[in-house]
Amino acid sequence: MRSLIMTLAFLSLASVAFTQDDVFSNKTNLALEKVVKDFPNRFHNIKGDLIVQHAQSAEYKSTIQVPGATACIIKHSAVNADAYSWSCTAMNSHDFVIAKNKFKEIYDQIENTIIKVDGQKPFIITGQYRTPYEEKKLTTVVFELLPAVGEMKKLKIELTLQSISSEWKVSLTVYDSDHKDDEATAASN
Repeated sequence: MRSLIMTLAFLSLASVAFTQDDVFSNKTNLALEKVVKDFPNRFHNIKGDLIVQHAQSAEYKSTIQVPGATACIIKHSAVNADAYSWSCTAMNSHDFVIAKNKFKEIYDQIENTIIKVDGQKPFIITGQYRTPYEEKKLTTVVFELLPAVGEMKKLKIELTLQSISSEWKVSLTVYDSDHKDDEATAASN
């Protein structure tokens, strides 16, 4: 009887472990993990063809795409040679409820995800959910890596739901927090 109880307990624990693996292996996380791994390289290994060159910035196609995304790009600021960001437009919709649901779906896929970067201890992605409201034209969740050390302390992952003209845009961005202002300046020029 005791061995039967032990066997059932073991199977229950194994089932929970396999279920957690499924949560941490969705396609959004796989793409995000590749982006985070290339963060120390300024996204050099995932930078594709040049899309557009401006006086203050350049945009490149990303070789890493989030499934279902309309565009994934890498931006480089000419203002600061170290200012790079990876950005992905997950969806555009005229319907706030659809966009809000996509925002929550992506949040749920990312929150508490484990990212493994070669040569470092695994990181957990964590961020506080903020409920979007249609009256509020911008909702942002900023994720961090825990425990973040060294250069990875600067890495931020941002999930946004924003009203632009008459559309709602859900986007995911990975950037160096030291250079976020440089990127915004370059983008506005």
